[in-house]
Amino acid sequence: MSRVFERQRSPIGLGLAALGRPGYINLGHAGDLERRYDVAAMRDHAHAVFDAAWAGGVRYFDAARSYGRAEEFLASWLAVRSIAPEALTIGSKWGYAYTAGWKATAEVHEVKEHSIARLGQQIVESRALLGSHLDLYQIHSATTASGVLENRDVIARLASLKREGIAIGLTVTGPEQANAVRLALDVRVGGSRLFDCVQATWNLLERSAGGALAEARAAGLAVIVKEPLANGRLTARNESPGFAPRRRSLETIALRHGVTIDAVALAAVIDEPWATVVLSGAATVDQLCSNLAARTVRLEAKEREELQNLAEPTRDYWSTRSTLPWT
Repeated sequence: MSRVFERQRSPIGLGLAALGRPGYINLGHAGDLERRYDVAAMRDHAHAVFDAAWAGGVRYFDAARSYGRAEEFLASWLAVRSIAPEALTIGSKWGYAYTAGWKATAEVHEVKEHSIARLGQQIVESRALLGSHLDLYQIHSATTASGVLENRDVIARLASLKREGIAIGLTVTGPEQANAVRLALDVRVGGSRLFDCVQATWNLLERSAGGALAEARAAGLAVIVKEPLANGRLTARNESPGFAPRRRSLETIALRHGVTIDAVALAAVIDEPWATVVLSGAATVDQLCSNLAARTVRLEAKEREELQNLAEPTRDYWSTRSTLPWT
């Protein structure tokens, strides 16, 4: 496995998508921020969550250029707390530009561009904020259709960053995640595999990338799991009638273990042998504490089998995700 996570002592990391900008697609996000979108208020709110994560043993923090001021908030927290680069692992991503203008309900929140120009611009921006704390730089939402995994200029630039000591990764998304992972495994520079890490969506509703992620882990890559709670659909906030039978299954298991249903859903991801780090997308301290309880859950074989029944058809899952509102 890639050495980038040697400092990680917890199976749970913290993703910053819901903390660095006013709008996101997690259920109830606006309420989490109490609609207090002043930059200073959001920075202080993010710092409080970072403090709780640190106290809870979290040592991986995952940002992106498109997460509004996430890198800025993280950098200011590192400075205030005097946290040395060797004490934790920080990843960020390039490929999307934040375009919401600090509005929760903007028409367009981010714009994707996987060009060499965008990479050149955004690595400078990320380094300016995170400096020597930046350990991992990832292509944001690489797909087989985008061509980024075959762009020689991009691959060469990423290889040069790797020679400078930054680990290189990619995130994948959508119903063709597995194909993108397998394509990435074949990307080599000078005979050596380029990527150190892959980040993908895998949760109790969407399991389609599991086989490819197992292959990536076997090949020596670290595997980060994003959206393990399906943007809040695997939490108590999901009151959809169509989810009710699956919610009851989660609640029954949660009751046995003395935790909340989000902790059960996270525990199921942690339980996968190929998962290196599972990202909590918590937007509040209470959510984070609830998520961290997943580390105490030891699912029985019959419970794991029952949870397999929660899965949705892959394309149905991604179709539903595409309709989640930014709040």
